Amino acid sequence: MNTLKLVKHPRSILRQGGSTWSSKQHKGTVEPVGRIQDEVCLRESKPKRIGRLLTILFAFILGSGLTSCTKSSRPNVVILFADDMGYGDLGCYGHPRIKTPNIDRLADEGIRLTSFVTGSWCVPSRTQLMTGRYMPRVNFNGRTGSDGTGGLPDSEWTLAEALKDAGYKTHMIGKWHLGYKEKRFLPVNQGFDTWFGLPYSNDYMKPWVQTDEPLGLFRGETMVEHPFDQNPLTTRYTKEAVQLIESSGADQPFLLYLAYAMPHLPLAVSDERRGKSNAGFYGDVIEEVDWSIGQVLKALEEKGIAENTLVFFASDNGPWIEMPPRMQQAGNELWHAGSAGPLRGSKGQTYEGGPRVPAMLRWPGKIASGQVSAGLVGMPDIYRTVLTVAGAKLPDHKLDGHDLIPFLTGEAESPPRKEYFYFKGELEALRAGDWKLRTVTGEPELFHMLTDPFERINRAADEPKETKALLARMHEMAKEVGVRVKEL
Repeated sequence: MNTLKLVKHPRSILRQGGSTWSSKQHKGTVEPVGRIQDEVCLRESKPKRIGRLLTILFAFILGSGLTSCTKSSRPNVVILFADDMGYGDLGCYGHPRIKTPNIDRLADEGIRLTSFVTGSWCVPSRTQLMTGRYMPRVNFNGRTGSDGTGGLPDSEWTLAEALKDAGYKTHMIGKWHLGYKEKRFLPVNQGFDTWFGLPYSNDYMKPWVQTDEPLGLFRGETMVEHPFDQNPLTTRYTKEAVQLIESSGADQPFLLYLAYAMPHLPLAVSDERRGKSNAGFYGDVIEEVDWSIGQVLKALEEKGIAENTLVFFASDNGPWIEMPPRMQQAGNELWHAGSAGPLRGSKGQTYEGGPRVPAMLRWPGKIASGQVSAGLVGMPDIYRTVLTVAGAKLPDHKLDGHDLIPFLTGEAESPPRKEYFYFKGELEALRAGDWKLRTVTGEPELFHMLTDPFERINRAADEPKETKALLARMHEMAKEVGVRVKEL
């Protein structure tokens, strides 16, 4: 039986998950815990039975009303996801020439994160976002690019499934990359009501990838366009997103996941914005993504729902600075990759330039504007946080994400995450607090991330106890998820 308690204010419920239920879920199995925090004790003036009954009745009516109000006011969720955008590619992260006024405004109106980390390439990052788990915990049973037969297993409780189950309308636009060969792997069978986009990256075609699988645009389960022109793709995605926002109903919250193809190679940009930036072709592409985000934000405002919409923006991983030879042809140039800013490394690596990306959240009235935080936040935390604000059920398996709501709303001074594990098949690195240990090069590399986020100075020889402790923790985690620590 659930315990009824009177709460201080409806926002107290919201910060605890938007529901009177705390639950565990595994594809439909619910275990109610029945607890609301921030309780206020009801005091009886006289220990009479009639008084107790009236008090219980009053609490029931008021508590039910708060629950109903909170459910009806749950926020819409918009996730804006760039592909291979570097830490240094935006104005608000210090780029000297690329202009990104819309993304900069989004950051100014919420919180900008400077230590946000994720998988260092496409699939692990999207796995963390969609499942709240490190990729080694998820058995894909194969690759997910062209000709790959793997995909998200039925045992995973995706972000879209959780929100759909909680009463949300769920939409996806753009790149999926979590399985396509079987229809059950596609977004519309993983919790999304609608999907228009690509099943994987925009380079999965000859000469960059040796495949005969056609790269085509899907709507739902059906490929609807092949071949297609990539140049207007960002514009087309934007139009689709704006239409979905305009057609949204006031009686049902929605999830909109817009996963851009850009600035993944090969670069593409519309004729309207080609040659318009002061930073070359790559600058044109980034500024078009910024334009698109401006259109989405404008649509929210004109619909009158911006105040009740949580917006999250990030890149899936860092820039492809060290692109392989297969990509250095057919119009691609080395300078078509972005910038990791002051960070070391590139996409596909576990130095910070690969997994640390620009990220920000806006939720007017809940997240104070003008914030910048260097606290450690990981992509799995976004999954866990979105489920909280949506009042959605949690899976009964292990999650690697933390609820950010107390931090985002000012109840906590710092994010709850204390450590983050960097996988690339095997486990290559661990950040714990201010220290990061990397084991790939044949000798331990220990960096103090507070004073040396650039990973220039290896302090392993000076800090043997710290090195030993972090290495032991890496072996512990590797054993838990079924991989090994990469030690050459």
